[in-house]
Amino acid sequence: LVSLGCPKNLVDAEVMLGHLPADRYQIVTDESRAEIIIVNTCSFIKEAKEESIETILEVADLKNSGRCRKL
Repeated sequence: LVSLGCPKNLVDAEVMLGHLPADRYQIVTDESRAEIIIVNTCSFIKEAKEESIETILEVADLKNSGRCRKL
């Protein structure tokens, strides 16, 4: 899970991770090793929107290359 934005987004990301069954999902810190990537973004300000778009495009490259199954 890639979390961008304010501290509230970080809390939301932690809640999302808490809902994933531990026996079905393993959390990894290296995006290139992930089979599924969730991007939690914020776009209230221009800079945050730009960062979100850049990150989504970077992660999309992992999906397009076949390293990630779901985005």
